[in-house]
Amino acid sequence: MASSIEYIDFVCSQLDGVGVIRTRRMFGDWCIYVDEKAVMLVCDEICYVKKHAAIDTMMATAECGYPYDGAKEHYILDIEHADKARAVIKTLVEVLPYPKKKTKQHIRKNVKSVLNP
Repeated sequence: MASSIEYIDFVCSQLDGVGVIRTRRMFGDWCIYVDEKAVMLVCDEICYVKKHAAIDTMMATAECGYPYDGAKEHYILDIEHADKARAVIKTLVEVLPYPKKKTKQHIRKNVKSVLNP
């Protein structure tokens, strides 16, 4: 069961004040970005955050799970508790790197390798 748009809106409202929030459909569900950093996956109306040393103590009692087949284990974030959720996300925004930009040259190499094996 995919997450509803109403649930995604609720998740975003719970994170109000942590930064610029953007959503994107991925893996058949959703990825939540804050300040252009992917900080959360929302799959089947469950919020998952990457296991990271910076939030280990904050998430010590949290359940863990897999957002999709083949994924690494993630913490399950209780989005109902907005203050704690915002604290976790703010910490992740501080420590997670920005996604790497793909260059046009990189894209051309991939196209060439597909066309000329």
